Amino acid sequence: MGQAAETGRHSSQIAASGGPSFALALGGGGARGLAHLHVIEVLDELGIRPRVIAGSSIGALMGAGLAAGITGKEIHAHARAILESRAEVASRLWRARPGNLSEMVEGGFRFGQFNAERIIKAFLPAAVPATFEELKIPLRVTATDYFGHELAVLDRGPLGQALAASAAIPAVFRPVVRNGRTLIDGGIYNPVPFDLVEGEADILIAIDVVGAPTDTGGKAPTSIELMFGASQLMMQSIIAMKLSQRHPDILIRPPVSRFRVLDFLKIDAILAETASIRDELKYAIDKAVAAHGRQEKAGA
Repeated sequence: MGQAAETGRHSSQIAASGGPSFALALGGGGARGLAHLHVIEVLDELGIRPRVIAGSSIGALMGAGLAAGITGKEIHAHARAILESRAEVASRLWRARPGNLSEMVEGGFRFGQFNAERIIKAFLPAAVPATFEELKIPLRVTATDYFGHELAVLDRGPLGQALAASAAIPAVFRPVVRNGRTLIDGGIYNPVPFDLVEGEADILIAIDVVGAPTDTGGKAPTSIELMFGASQLMMQSIIAMKLSQRHPDILIRPPVSRFRVLDFLKIDAILAETASIRDELKYAIDKAVAAHGRQEKAGA
């Protein structure tokens, strides 16, 4: 029997045998975070229901779907139904437009800064509830307090607003004001928020989809590419510093670097390129479960 099949056979017994508990941290990375779909589907296949979830940016959006009780296949189908059709994307963006001129210029007209709350509402599955309190699994969402110069962890109250704050990429979305705080992209302070759920389950899984700038074959990067690439480098330095101090039990890094932060219409290519993490994750879970079992026996 092959390694992948053997891994699947063992891991599929986790839920049925009352095995260890799991915590999940889904990182930010824009369209690169579509790779999280593989992770959620694998957890479903293995019967693993995380005890707690932390998410940053796209990871917060994916985590909200999982925390709401939506299956991986349903989240996957929802994403494909929208992102495989330019017409559907355009339709939802049109629905997210400002209702009137006063709303358009509220706080000053800003070219290129979309209302993140409207966009998120237009694209989220209908089954995602309005508040954190209605979720079936506790969820912690990261955002960056722009004027407070600190990480903001959101875990109660209006959910859509929190998800919008976490995904509010500067120069793309305008900041979200929540309880008097001006909030932007959670990935700026905590790109892979595994530390927010550390110690709350037997096994901690973290998924890093930040990626890194790739060589353009001698072609000079554009100003936009430089801005987003510099942001990737900054986030990777934050992740490296965190990993030097603590480490999740499982860390998966899908091969996403060749995709850009707004490449959502490339969903097929992203999922095809990152499909290998399904077996990688199954094997890592099997190994972590076995290690946990040995530790329990040693401590008995």
